[in-house]
Amino acid sequence: MDFAYDARTEELRARLLAFMDEYVYPAEQVAHEQRARLASPWETPQVVEDLKAEARRQGLWNLFLPDAEHGAGLTNLQYAPLAEITGRSPQLAPTATNCAAPDTGNMEVLAQFGDEAQKKQWLQPLLAGEIRSAFAMTEPDVASSDATNITTHIERDGDEYVVTGRKWYISGAMNPDCGIFIVMGKTDPDGEDIRRQQSMVLVPRDTPGVTVDRAMQVFGYEDHYHGGHAEVTFDHARVPVTNLIGEEGGGFAIAQARLGPGRIHHCMRLIGMAERAIELMCRRAVSRDAFGKALAQQGVVHNWIADARVTVEQLRLLVLKTAWLMDTVGNRGAHTEIQAIKIATPRAVVDIIDRAIQLHGAGGVSQDFPLAELYAGARTLMIADGPDEVHQRSLARREIKKYL
Repeated sequence: MDFAYDARTEELRARLLAFMDEYVYPAEQVAHEQRARLASPWETPQVVEDLKAEARRQGLWNLFLPDAEHGAGLTNLQYAPLAEITGRSPQLAPTATNCAAPDTGNMEVLAQFGDEAQKKQWLQPLLAGEIRSAFAMTEPDVASSDATNITTHIERDGDEYVVTGRKWYISGAMNPDCGIFIVMGKTDPDGEDIRRQQSMVLVPRDTPGVTVDRAMQVFGYEDHYHGGHAEVTFDHARVPVTNLIGEEGGGFAIAQARLGPGRIHHCMRLIGMAERAIELMCRRAVSRDAFGKALAQQGVVHNWIADARVTVEQLRLLVLKTAWLMDTVGNRGAHTEIQAIKIATPRAVVDIIDRAIQLHGAGGVSQDFPLAELYAGARTLMIADGPDEVHQRSLARREIKKYL
């Protein structure tokens, strides 16, 4: 395993780091100020649109897609350090470079499983950053960590599918630019194979019967930059049968294919979040005195910073190994490692951010520093894309099976 960055990765890293310093970090406060003046909290501040235009101009666009036809054509190993950099400003940088969830996963689904008409109608505008999208899978009335529990019905009626169900925490749905939902539901609820009961269909947001009911908060935050997390009702919403993605019964497999890259992208960005927290921790430590000496001279602070550095270096190696395996043996061959990083990374990064908050005192939980938002985002990822316990269960079973 050789994790040294190749020439293209180094060149993109240099350009992206410069973009962050020159444009993204200065835009963080500006975005907050502009958002406060908007008529709707879900509108996009002008500075975000300016960042997107600049990123496109610099060629820092769609870096996540390994398919050179649609994206930058980078491998997972090449993309990992770039995603880490954007993770240092998770509210702005991923959106600015058109590498933000849930659009990334939705674009991957359309690129891999969509037909030519679907790609033309929905993938191309997403690639251009002209629209946003949402992935409607999680439901409030069932334990959605087990995807076979999904109750939303997708019934065939002649040349149409009729979609009925209630979803929540549907990321991106509050954004006025959200044009399309990828909806997972059951087309064959009585099928013998519980993993062949589900299908995915494309449902335009303006379809009659689709209602975005309310925004869901996360620790009191509304994720404005990525379009919020909404509760959505599908009340006999009708779409053409041509809106089916792949084949009937293929929804579960598509979901698994979508979540593999999604999990590693989240973990890549989490490492960037941890690096930002360490930087803020160090700056705070050298700028504040307590009990007669600088915080940077306090032994407990030394321990926090040292432990954070060791943890980040360990996590980065595991993520890079996972990226390398995905590139060389595929997602299935990297199954154990994908689960391992999903378990380890959010948990460890939450702890690092928590220490940074503690070092900042009241400022750490305020809006004056990004730490509270970073904490909310990292803690949520212990639930998103499958709760940690689901992955622990699967990983343990895989280990035990070796001895049976």
